[in-house]
This record gives sequence, C-alpha cells and structure tokens, in this order.
Amino acid sequence: MSDGTSTLAELLAEGDVLVLSGAGISTESGIPDYRGPGGTLARHTPMTYQAFVGDPAARRRYWARSYIGWRAMNRVTPNSGHHAVASLQRRGLVSGIVTQNVDGLHQAGGARSVIELHGNLRDVVCLGCGHSTPREELDHRLTEANPRFGALPTAINPDGDVELPDEEIDGFQVVGCRACDGGMLKPDVVFFGETVPAERVRECFALVEGARLLLVLGSSLTVMSGRRFVLHAAKLGIPVAIVNQGPTRGDGYATLTIDAPLGTVLPELVRLIDTEAVSTGSPH
Repeated sequence: MSDGTSTLAELLAEGDVLVLSGAGISTESGIPDYRGPGGTLARHTPMTYQAFVGDPAARRRYWARSYIGWRAMNRVTPNSGHHAVASLQRRGLVSGIVTQNVDGLHQAGGARSVIELHGNLRDVVCLGCGHSTPREELDHRLTEANPRFGALPTAINPDGDVELPDEEIDGFQVVGCRACDGGMLKPDVVFFGETVPAERVRECFALVEGARLLLVLGSSLTVMSGRRFVLHAAKLGIPVAIVNQGPTRGDGYATLTIDAPLGTVLPELVRLIDTEAVSTGSPH
C-alpha cells in the first residue's frame, strides 16, 4: 500500500470522521457507477423527475426497466469496502455516514444511522397522497399486472433500472396508488432534476460541521449534491480526504487523495489502524 494509505490511516485513527460515499463504493458489488471507469453515462441517460412526471411513455419505460432492475439489485451484496466502513464505525472512528447511493449496501454491510442523501429503492411513494409502501408490495402488484413480462436485462444501472430493448417494454402495465385510488407512484429516490429535501441537507451540513475529517469514498463529486459538503468543509477548515478511482471535482480542496479501488484501500485502512492500536494499547 502507498504512503497515502498509511497517512490516511493515521488521520482516521483520530476519530470524528464523516464519510461521504458515492457510487464508486458499490462497483465491486456489481453495480456500475455513472462516471468512473466503465461508468454508465456513456450508454445510459438517467431518468429525470420532469420526464417521469410529465411523460407517461417515459414513466412506463422506467417502471418496466426498474421492475427487472430491482430484482437484480435485491440480490446484490455488500463488498469489502462497505464492511470496512461499518468496521470503522463500530470502532468509534466514524461519526456519521452520508451516502449518495440508493442501494442500501452500507446498512446491509453493518453500518448504522446512514443518511441516504438521494433516498432508497426499498420504498415507493405516491406523488398524490404521499402514502409510502415497501417495494416488495409493488413488485407483487406489477407481477400480477404483467404476468407474461419476461424481459431479460442487458446491463444494470446505478439508479436501479436496467437496459431493455424498446420492443420488450411495449405493453408493460404501470399500476397506481391503492391508498388514493390511482395516484402516481415513484420510487423514494431523488431523480436527476429533483431537489434533495431541505431538512436532509441541513442534517448533512450539521454532520460536516461536527466532523474533524471529511472522508469522500467513491464519488467524482461532479454534481453539487455531494460536492457542496466538500466545499463547506473546506470553508470551515475541516480537512478533506478522497479515495476514488479517477480524478474528482473536489481534489483541489483535499489534503489527501488516493486513486485506487475502495475494496482494496478500505480493508487495508482497518488493518493498519488495528495494527497500530495493538502496538500502542489503544482501545481501537
């Protein structure tokens, strides 16, 4: 491992670390990111909120793709990077976790009190009445409405849908909210063009303000949704460390950057911290 990894382990060992994670932490679980090596933006345009609510054909296309994609996402398991973050949290070194991901893999890997900045795929919300239901329930309803739908995906996307040929989507039936008799259902995620709830953003800013170090994991920080927390930390003089494959738009604000796979770096950080704790008799 590089000297940068050893330096980062020393920084983490001091505690009060806020983790900000992006799609890059889940790539080794089989979910591609948008902009990293092999990212999906070159072949896939993510669903926008405006298209979802304003275009019935786009909405049907999304739900057909998401119907297949959610089942694939539901089989994905956390990787060594997720487990390492949870280990650092259990050791009392990570004070908070903010993720831009909607896959739930941090929690599946053992992390607690994770703020899901962009929501999650586990729930579905009605845009009419606000009623929330588990995604499993919607899956059963879509199966009943589309008994002969057996499309095969060509690739899964970070937002939980898949690539399907248009001819496979023709005839897919979308269902509405049962609570208000037909309201428009939407996954409880923040689509492109949609705003993150203000209270959630305030909570994240408060975590930044209380941290000694902001650790960015697997995010290119291309969009302001995540980059604003790096800018806020830099403004307050809070050090920023970034581990990502490829450059990020936060590199200029970072005191330390490591360009390497998270599934390799993060377990090594845990090992280094534990080794140092044993040698010094630290409780970590």
